[in-house]
Amino acid sequence: MTIIIGLILVTSSLIMMLSILPDDISKNEELHIPTLFKGMFDQVSDEIQILPGTSSYYSYNVKNSDVSVMWGVQIIDYQDADKISVNISNIFGDQYGVFSQTSPVIFENLEISTPDTLNFELQNQGSRTVNVVLMFSEETKNSDSFSNPDSPLMTMILPIAISGILFLLGILVFFIGIIVSLVDRKNVQNNKKSN
Repeated sequence: MTIIIGLILVTSSLIMMLSILPDDISKNEELHIPTLFKGMFDQVSDEIQILPGTSSYYSYNVKNSDVSVMWGVQIIDYQDADKISVNISNIFGDQYGVFSQTSPVIFENLEISTPDTLNFELQNQGSRTVNVVLMFSEETKNSDSFSNPDSPLMTMILPIAISGILFLLGILVFFIGIIVSLVDRKNVQNNKKSN
């Protein structure tokens, strides 16, 4: 019985995941984050091609004071040896950090107290040409992401997180069911031998 409950949880989580994802996601070879989370980002760059050992630059204007700027970089055609260094500064030379990306996607937050222009230097430290896309979202301190039912957080990220939790719980319950079944079978065999 526990095995069946585990399978039901896994199946329902997969069905939930498939119902959340856009229909055209399976037609694309690459998972394009800005398309998947459409409406979540205030600004998305065009694809930027970076040759090995070279840098490319992109600027983003922070319009508000006291905001959290979520930024992300996706390597569109990611392969295992790809590596990008992201150096963030402003027009006055103030450093906001240097980030290393060795995975297909990186997301980070910056707390910005005054309107500013952020300059992103993307350096390709890998051995092949990569195509990247940058994503930006400003969240003010009084954001309605959690209270607005139509926000991308509530329509995409939260259901995917719930689906992931159900999937893991289903796998856990499934394996517990297998262990209980094996212990039960062993107890039945031991009872038959003792009779």
